[in-house]
Amino acid sequence: MFENLGDRLQSAINKIKGYGKITEDNISEVTREIRLALLEADVNYKVVKEFINNVKEKALGEEVAKSLKPGEQFVKILKDELVDLLGGNKEDIYVSGNPSVLMLVGLQGSGKTTTIGKLALLLRKKYKKNPLLVACDVYRPAAIEQLQTIGKELNIDVYTEGKKNPVDIAVNAIKYAKENKYNYVLIDTAGRLHIDEDLMNELKDINQSVSPNEILLVIDSMMGQDAINVIEGFNNELKLTGAILTKLDGDTRGGVALSVRHLTNVPIKFVGASEKMDGLDEFYPERMATRILGMGDLMTMIEKAEEAIDEDEAKKTAKRMEQGKFDLEDFLSTFRQIKKLGPLENLIKLIPGVPKELKNVKVDPKDMAHIEAIILSMTPYERRHPEILKATRKQRIAKGSARSVEEVNRLLNQFEQMKKVMKYTKKYQKM
Repeated sequence: MFENLGDRLQSAINKIKGYGKITEDNISEVTREIRLALLEADVNYKVVKEFINNVKEKALGEEVAKSLKPGEQFVKILKDELVDLLGGNKEDIYVSGNPSVLMLVGLQGSGKTTTIGKLALLLRKKYKKNPLLVACDVYRPAAIEQLQTIGKELNIDVYTEGKKNPVDIAVNAIKYAKENKYNYVLIDTAGRLHIDEDLMNELKDINQSVSPNEILLVIDSMMGQDAINVIEGFNNELKLTGAILTKLDGDTRGGVALSVRHLTNVPIKFVGASEKMDGLDEFYPERMATRILGMGDLMTMIEKAEEAIDEDEAKKTAKRMEQGKFDLEDFLSTFRQIKKLGPLENLIKLIPGVPKELKNVKVDPKDMAHIEAIILSMTPYERRHPEILKATRKQRIAKGSARSVEEVNRLLNQFEQMKKVMKYTKKYQKM
């Protein structure tokens, strides 16, 4: 997500860092690069034009602190403008109803049914309350069964009446939720391949009958600028309270995220961060801006860690790191905990100051068991002193773990890369 855009912006920032001061000539050269980077990321042309004008005006103005160097000035302006473009402040979801009713709408194929399960899981984790999923998509084949499967996987109840009238199902579900002490009701509505009158009439009928606290549009970020037309089409009929962007973890340029709020005034409330059921994140404009600029996102990483990592074990490992004693036993312990947080490469991108070559580290989830097998085939002394692992020892370890010597070498390289990541993390903690 935003990797190419981030690289291009970093290139522009590095140029201006070499200037003694910001002038109209050099700022024009840099903003030209930024304009091209944003357009290639599929950001709307009008948004790009206004964004560049604001950046240039502020960079040449007197409002920037004189104590900052030109590069620091420019990064601050760029970050502030990106935050503003992404919506400014975080938009919270409504959670104080009894129950809170959330209605999810969207086109077919946007990932709506999967997203509603992810959202229910996120709300249960964050607010420690009891959600109910409601199957109101009675048209798409197996839509009800899909929602039931998701509910079973997450241990979240699903209310269904089969292929009956969706409006009646929604009304009955609210009554059922009140009687059975559910805190949230999440209504999964039917999608279409395009916006049509029948779709909108049914959604308006459900809206009028149950008066949801939130109407959230699930939109596929792979749609690019067509997403803006979809958002406006739904918003004109339903008055959306927010949008959920899915597939931002995929091969997408991300421009829709930088265009949505500015063009439609519909806030982004959640983004799909991975295909896993816990892969839905709340949307923080400032955190997203720092990620785009390659400045990391420590707050998100800390929050993920707090949910998954054993605090005592983490403290023990941190203490050994401070003493310079981080070895393969610590690596294995850390690796097992990191597995709970998701792909390692996604976590590395959240760390400020990590070089580009480290951001490109890839760890295949299928290799996790192999890594453990290799480390467990070492003697305790070898795990504590990996520097002694030469050719004959590596051959023995490879044979004992049923892996190849090449895989043993790859693991040792990953270990060295992790030590570098730890070094950068420690460096930024001191700043």
